[in-house]
Amino acid sequence: MPIRWYGPADPDDPTYRHFARIVNLTLHAALFAAVNSGLWFVQGMRHPWSHLNWLTLGWAGLLLIHGSVVVLQRPQPQP
Repeated sequence: MPIRWYGPADPDDPTYRHFARIVNLTLHAALFAAVNSGLWFVQGMRHPWSHLNWLTLGWAGLLLIHGSVVVLQRPQPQP
């Protein structure tokens, strides 16, 4: 089921901004998974690349930081 925003696109709405951050995090995670799985597959088929571990760990760290920023910036529930 695709993620959808139902309602007017108001950049001043905190829920809309949080939704945009979630979509960006999802794209970041998908790109991480696609690129890293492809690189590890190519490494397994050909000669080893010694710096691939560092690339994957660094990018995973950035992905975790991105995820924590999204969680920390979520809007407070309305009473």
